[in-house]
Amino acid sequence: MLSEYFPVLLFLAVAAVIGVALLVLGNLFGPKKPAAEKFEAYECGFEAFEDSRMRFDVRYYLVAILFIIFDLEIAFVFPWATVFGELGLLGLVEMGVFLGMLVIGFVYVWKKGALEWE
Repeated sequence: MLSEYFPVLLFLAVAAVIGVALLVLGNLFGPKKPAAEKFEAYECGFEAFEDSRMRFDVRYYLVAILFIIFDLEIAFVFPWATVFGELGLLGLVEMGVFLGMLVIGFVYVWKKGALEWE
């Protein structure tokens, strides 16, 4: 029975050897003293102008939550679309109610100004 798993074990062993060999080669032949720019924080091409612990506007979090909500909407729509033929009219009405509630929520957020960026 163990002979059936030999190709898998061989594959894992070869992958481990290659991974370790690449790390060792990089350590041996790589630069030992990187340039000073490598140790600086990357700030979109210009120098940092504030502390890294500054407060963010709540709109960042609102946009993130909206993205998660509408991303989850797609996660519910894809399985529904795959079995649409089996659900019939009741499935269509239920998905219509679900999407309608999401559209109402989107319009509410839009009217409240959560998507406005100043």
